[in-house]
Amino acid sequence: MAQTIRTASRHTFQFALAAAVIASIAGCGNNYRPVVTAISPVGPAAQPQKFAVAISSTGTPTNPTAGLLTFVDFSGDTILITANVGVNPYYLILNNSTVTSTGAATTATTGFTLNSDRTFSSFDIDTTLLTSQVLQSTLPPNACPLAIFPEGLSTYVTNSATNPGPCASTTGGPNAIFQFAGSPLNLQQQLVVDPAFSPIYTVGVVGAPRVFAISQSNTGGLGQVNTIETASNTVDPIAIPVGHGPVYGIMTGDASSAAKRAFILNQTDGTVTVINAQTNLLDNVPAGATNPIVVGTNPLWADAAPVRNEIVVANAGDGTTPGSVSIISVPLCSATAQPNNPNCDLNSPVDAIGFGQVLANVSVGINPVMVAVLQDTTNSRAYVVNSGNRSIPCAAPTAALPLGNCTVSVINLATNTVTATIPIPQATIVGITPNINGHPNYIAASSGTPTGKVYVTSPESNFMTVIRTDTDAVDTTIPLQGNGVSVRVTAP
Repeated sequence: MAQTIRTASRHTFQFALAAAVIASIAGCGNNYRPVVTAISPVGPAAQPQKFAVAISSTGTPTNPTAGLLTFVDFSGDTILITANVGVNPYYLILNNSTVTSTGAATTATTGFTLNSDRTFSSFDIDTTLLTSQVLQSTLPPNACPLAIFPEGLSTYVTNSATNPGPCASTTGGPNAIFQFAGSPLNLQQQLVVDPAFSPIYTVGVVGAPRVFAISQSNTGGLGQVNTIETASNTVDPIAIPVGHGPVYGIMTGDASSAAKRAFILNQTDGTVTVINAQTNLLDNVPAGATNPIVVGTNPLWADAAPVRNEIVVANAGDGTTPGSVSIISVPLCSATAQPNNPNCDLNSPVDAIGFGQVLANVSVGINPVMVAVLQDTTNSRAYVVNSGNRSIPCAAPTAALPLGNCTVSVINLATNTVTATIPIPQATIVGITPNINGHPNYIAASSGTPTGKVYVTSPESNFMTVIRTDTDAVDTTIPLQGNGVSVRVTAP
């Protein structure tokens, strides 16, 4: 059973019900005929229920224990449930996406974790979830996967024979993308990757006809991408070459055509390779643009700003001096982008003018490792988690260290400027021991009215930081009963 946490709500919810009774007489001898009319509730409509879902590791390498799953209510910042997953979890993903193949956002219904005991957990997004309802799926022998992508009917798990990830004692597992399906998830097949390459990540959007498995060369050469056709779950025999050291990717297009382009981050080269997901070839970008697109040093993560037809790339830099964020324009021809273009096929759009242009390279804090875009149609912002110099403790900005060490940078995407630098809290939480502030590594954002929320975790801290987006300031911290591993939101 999950360990129960009792957390007092910061808000008291009150409900009122009123009715008016009107009686009328239709003539002598007639009875009273009361009519009850409900009065419509007054005030703003309730926000849809959504959550931050965090995982934390409660054990150590020498004393491994079950990890902990924590659901936090978006509106009240209260812990709703906790449940155990596998031992020392290291990866979390939910089955939602900023955009689907039709361009719409989705709300998560299921979550997945990878665990250091080489198990694969899945669970429902449900506030009545119990540990006994967390499902475990069997992985192939010696498998220690690096990533999960839940596409819809199939869930793809990326495993490398030469990169054992957190399972340091494991090598020689299958060099493949595992296809799982059903409930509980069962292994359907292993989609084998060329042994000269090491699979690192699988990128796609929910409902897309194709997803892309990213692999690094084992000899330091160019990486490659293998296309998986989701209807047949077959691999295209011809791989697509990308840059050196690819590590991550996102798939988007514009606000109305989400499954049209894939963007692959090449860490070694400092570039982004663009794949046309419809032709299954490297994208033919407009004159004046290049493919791959040159960004900053050590690009590690990206997020989409679909309402702006942009992607935002976090470049870690050298880890000791300020990194940067590259903002790239990625519009496709559409009724709004190119209204007078008679050759614009909305079913198979070409790149619009300006596609691939780096609009800005914005300097942020030290070692930016992840970025989350607040999907706000009127005030889009990017929140960048700066993990800081790992060789020195986290600290608030000072004269000697004006950017601080371990912060969140806020970028206004209308002006492409940093509007706030938020230090990660240094204060302890009463009743929680030990309490250390650590270098943050994960961030997630969700929009809302009157405020959105940004969530930050750290593998060296046993709490999660919550930032309000109306003030761009820390709102509160949430105890996790273990060191933070990752956080996701059920809706953007």
